[in-house]
Amino acid sequence: MNQEIFQAAAGLAPGTAARWWPHVEAALFEFGILQPKRAAAWLAQVGHESLGFTRLQESFDYKPEALVATFGRRMPADLARKLGRQPGESSVPLDRQRRIAAIVYAGRYGNGDAASGDGWRFSGHGLKQVTFYDNHLACSHALGVDLVAHPELLVTDDRLAARSAAWFWYANGCNQLADAGDFVALTRRINGGENGLALREKRWELAKRIING
Repeated sequence: MNQEIFQAAAGLAPGTAARWWPHVEAALFEFGILQPKRAAAWLAQVGHESLGFTRLQESFDYKPEALVATFGRRMPADLARKLGRQPGESSVPLDRQRRIAAIVYAGRYGNGDAASGDGWRFSGHGLKQVTFYDNHLACSHALGVDLVAHPELLVTDDRLAARSAAWFWYANGCNQLADAGDFVALTRRINGGENGLALREKRWELAKRIING
């Protein structure tokens, strides 16, 4: 895969492809995501998680009904109505996004309670949206960078953003799922559920078509 193929397979604008290709190429090589099946599935999943390689930090800008659909029992409907995007708002203000993160990610995978601030501090970062304290810690060990003290490095450093996405893929057995062609199981491994499955599959079909020529 070269930059031209990467751009077409991921459906990117030329400038976005030029920004990311050197880091993506190095990360895919480092973590053995080289075979066409693996590369196509990685581009599809990471492309979805990062909104086409444009978003490196998780957003909690949801309408109330989308909050409930996304976070289920962790976000009761009455609370979603208070915290979600209100009529006339172009986006959810940052202070309410912090509250949402604190609630839905409290007490999970190494995070402290809602008052700890961990929900926002360890919300999704990087191209894959590495989430939770435990994953930031494991990623720190793998990449040799303190992402617990400085999770924002996955947002400000494109090289680390790409490496973190390839690391998560490798560390969680995603190569094997891609080899087997089990895209639904792969989505669950990446997302914890099947959120956005149809959109992910659309990206996957494009990537397979371009990469396989």
